[in-house]
Amino acid sequence: MTDVRSICAIGQRGQLGLGGHLPWEGNRGEEYVADVQRFFHITRGHVLVAGPKTIASVPRFAYDDRTIEVIRSGERPEDVIARFPGRVVFIGGGPPVWDVYAPFIRHWDITRLPYDGDADRWFKPDWLVAATHMRPSVDAR
Repeated sequence: MTDVRSICAIGQRGQLGLGGHLPWEGNRGEEYVADVQRFFHITRGHVLVAGPKTIASVPRFAYDDRTIEVIRSGERPEDVIARFPGRVVFIGGGPPVWDVYAPFIRHWDITRLPYDGDADRWFKPDWLVAATHMRPSVDAR
């Protein structure tokens, strides 16, 4: 069975995005740098699927030690997940992706960063209980 997960960082009030980017993008604070390093460490050796905009932001070095694939809005989540039997698949992206894939995500790894500024995309707690295919777990930091 495929192990479907998501890993993300949110601001203090659940902020996810601003103008198509992470609101804290480019912040060199210790917590922000550690979060990026942790993301690449946890996803190493696994599969990362996300929309084209998210995948476009993935640095070239990340392709060396994980499978990275773009997903399209017309694809059924079941079909995408089925391409990776027995693998750990991380669903990346943001609200449009998680609105569709949340019912399949069994584990959410969420880091709360010290950011408390503006956002136009927010984390939806409903995603955490949307799983219909198996019981979800949450690793909140």
